[in-house]
Amino acid sequence: MRVLVTGGTGTVGSEVVKALLARGAEVRVLTRDPAKARLPEGVTAVEGNLLDIPTLRRVFTDVDGVFLLNAVSPTESQEALLAVSAMRGSAVRHLVYLSVHQVDGAPWLPHFGAKVGIEAAVKASGIAYTILRPDNFFQNDVWYKDVLLQYGIYPQPLGDVGTSRVDVRDIGEAAAIAFTQSGHAGQTYDLVGPEVVTGASTAAAWSEALGRPIAYGGNDLDQWEQQALTMMPDWMAFDIRHMYAHFQEKGLRASPGAVARLTTLLGHPPRAFGAFAAECAAAWKA
Repeated sequence: MRVLVTGGTGTVGSEVVKALLARGAEVRVLTRDPAKARLPEGVTAVEGNLLDIPTLRRVFTDVDGVFLLNAVSPTESQEALLAVSAMRGSAVRHLVYLSVHQVDGAPWLPHFGAKVGIEAAVKASGIAYTILRPDNFFQNDVWYKDVLLQYGIYPQPLGDVGTSRVDVRDIGEAAAIAFTQSGHAGQTYDLVGPEVVTGASTAAAWSEALGRPIAYGGNDLDQWEQQALTMMPDWMAFDIRHMYAHFQEKGLRASPGAVARLTTLLGHPPRAFGAFAAECAAAWKA
């Protein structure tokens, strides 16, 4: 199985690459700068980007599968739709698309709404597809290492309703299984954790893992956005701020059936947040 992975150097894509390699796939990673791409041995870097038409005419001609991950950006929809258009009539036999959990519940959010249209295009493309809909990633918390360790604060304003956060290693496994095992064409999977967590319960999990008090930073989104503007462009801070508002009002909670279905897909229960936090704490102390 020859698979081209987009976003293969990022948090999710790198786990997809690892999982595909573990299952014997031939893996290629699309990257703008192969010289800077740190890829595992045996992975081929393919130079290009999805807004470049010569790239689109070239990269899908001799691969069996494509893992399509489009970064949150003002061009997210355009990149994905160009790619799907280019795949039609190519050698691609299976497309695995990374969407978002309960995407239909908040289509006004730019990075949710973009994925609604992309999902529709994937389904109508004529290519065998699998859609993966992950919840908020455990690994996002690595960004908060310094805040956790230096200030004893957990700052992600997840709210009090709860989300079913997921470990990106489970996303990587699910994608690789979809490519390398039969029976997943035409399927959509919610990629979620085994428990519903809140901002306060996440802070408590970090307290236990780190062996020191960690306080939840609270639900003030005005304050969060002002801080975020020091680290990201205003359009992204605005988008994510409203995503957190949706979390705080409605949550992003998985059903027991979704957890059971993912357990069957993976062949093991999805990873729990407490175990992830304990792993990080041990690594940070090493």
